[in-house]
Amino acid sequence: MPKMERIADKLLDLWDGCRSRWQRLLSRLNQGPGSWRLIKISAAVLVAAAVLYYPIGMIAVHKINDDPSFAPENVQPGESRSVAMAAALIQREVVDGHWIPNDPFFFPTAGLDNMPNFQIGIFAALSRFAVEMSDQLGRTRGSSQVDPDLEKAVGLLKYPGDVWIFNLSTSLMPTASSESQYKAALRAFRSYNQRLAAGKAVFEQRADNLIATLDRISNDTGSASALLDRRIQEGGGVIFDRESDDVFYQTKGRLYGYYLILRELGKDFSVIIKDKELDTAWDQMLDSFRTAATLDPVVVANCDPDAMVCPSHLASQGFYLLRARTRLSEVSNILLK
Repeated sequence: MPKMERIADKLLDLWDGCRSRWQRLLSRLNQGPGSWRLIKISAAVLVAAAVLYYPIGMIAVHKINDDPSFAPENVQPGESRSVAMAAALIQREVVDGHWIPNDPFFFPTAGLDNMPNFQIGIFAALSRFAVEMSDQLGRTRGSSQVDPDLEKAVGLLKYPGDVWIFNLSTSLMPTASSESQYKAALRAFRSYNQRLAAGKAVFEQRADNLIATLDRISNDTGSASALLDRRIQEGGGVIFDRESDDVFYQTKGRLYGYYLILRELGKDFSVIIKDKELDTAWDQMLDSFRTAATLDPVVVANCDPDAMVCPSHLASQGFYLLRARTRLSEVSNILLK
């Protein structure tokens, strides 16, 4: 079902009530005195409905889905669980749910802030994972051919998340929306996994491939840490800071995406993890990512890190992020031995 229809369904009761009220008032306009009073009441009802359109729509749709137990369903023997997880996240956020970052101003969800940044963060992690699948895990060696489905997924997931069906800054003609590109990436991931199960694709479960993937993820989380530090320095000391919550939820989404991908990647590489006696270190690393990904303050405050009363949620998130990154590096070091 199209996104606008799903939103409209949730607002149906409100509009039906307003319409019924309007029809009753119109039927009474010709029944004697008090017509102007009825017109005023009717106008007030319409104004109230217009005023409530955005807040009710935002409340109905808003959801930061950071469920750490989320898992892909119906993974077939021979398929990659980490690829299945990437596909499941796209399915959840784009197909089954509401993709918010590209909503135009006349959608009630256009006023949402935290949810779209969280979704953008998740897809940043998925984009990095797609690159690693294409460059490392989904090919035998660097000189071998890139898997066509994985190569397609890489390009599609790099597409900006805020493109609606019209992008007036570039053209007056309709364009490919973010949802259409991400749905195509979903199909590419599923096609790869089906070919993998049929023995027609490659998934190299080697220690050096895993090390390279973990190192790239570590570098990406380091970049997120630098972004947190810059926001703390530029906006520190402010309780209500519109930019700080954007940074917080984008980082949260990125860490959440990495947590789920790494959890399933551990199952894909279970033999190597067991041979290297990595079970405890791997679980500790996942626990750190899960903690960082599920921080959930009521309001994101960006006060000074050494403030006595007001917390700095960005500093707290940065601490858990660096702890997760440190444990990720420890896992890579053990794999090298």
